[in-house]
Amino acid sequence: MQPLAVAVVGLGWWGRIIVPLLKNSAKLKVVKGVDPAPAAAEFARGQGIAYGTSFEEALKDPAVQGVVLCTPHTQHTEQIIAAASAKKHVFCEKPLSLSRSDVLRAVKACNDNKVALAVGHEKRFEPPIQELVRLAKGGELGTLLQVEANFSQDKFLSLTPDNWRMSEKEAPAGPMTATGIHLLDLAVGLLGPAQQVFARVRQLGSRLTNGDTLGVFVSFKNGSNALISAILATPFDGRFAIYGNKGWAEVRDKAHPEAPEGWTLTVTKRNTRPHSTSYPAAQAVLANLEAFADAAAKRAPYPVPQDQMIANVSALEAVFRSAASGKVEVVEN
Repeated sequence: MQPLAVAVVGLGWWGRIIVPLLKNSAKLKVVKGVDPAPAAAEFARGQGIAYGTSFEEALKDPAVQGVVLCTPHTQHTEQIIAAASAKKHVFCEKPLSLSRSDVLRAVKACNDNKVALAVGHEKRFEPPIQELVRLAKGGELGTLLQVEANFSQDKFLSLTPDNWRMSEKEAPAGPMTATGIHLLDLAVGLLGPAQQVFARVRQLGSRLTNGDTLGVFVSFKNGSNALISAILATPFDGRFAIYGNKGWAEVRDKAHPEAPEGWTLTVTKRNTRPHSTSYPAAQAVLANLEAFADAAAKRAPYPVPQDQMIANVSALEAVFRSAASGKVEVVEN
């Protein structure tokens, strides 16, 4: 099995997590790092990989078979389209795009050029989340009624004011593109396309001017709901729970996904006491990237269906509109 040769584009915080992580993979090999920032060259040298400042030049490199995009959100759509047009497989950090119209363009470009498309929703690859999904989709929890979820952290408090993650343009609705989108993605995966959204974001406990505290209420076409909390001004907390009419299941993180320490899965079924299982740490980020490599090599389909990628971004766009308008917004489907 030949590893998929990739260029990691964007060598900031998350790119610097991915490059060393892929040294442990037999399925992917980083052959180039791409970033215009001068400090990125030193990082690339330290990692023993080729370095360039131009995304366009990386796409012309015959040694590059795919790209891993860790770039500002507004760049994703055009970079996906450019990479697909160059016949490069694409792994893009979330969100794939910031609007439904853009994600449709991105997906179409990959399909038209017959390249794999994957997205950085690593929570789908956490073992206890996979068990929760199995229970939910297998009917063991009954009719699915509601999701309650929280993904909060304080990592952005150390960022400088000029960091793109602090920008209203790159991160509308504050915590939504940082953490809330992971929870929305899981909810869409379980409950289907969203129908309406009400979101409220405020700057309450930090200098994050685009907002540090977000609450989102999502109603789905099947009548179920999701309650999503995402905060950027409190220490890490991660929780995802699904409630059905026969039982419920909840996953609690022990540490931030950047450096996982494991999880606790609690399941309760009607007329039984809650049962908790502890899961050891696992590399969900690596598992996602290797699933991308498998899809690129046609060994297996990528586990996140494209219709769910599109549905997630469609709901995300409605979150942005609702946070700005203060009103319930309809999700375009």
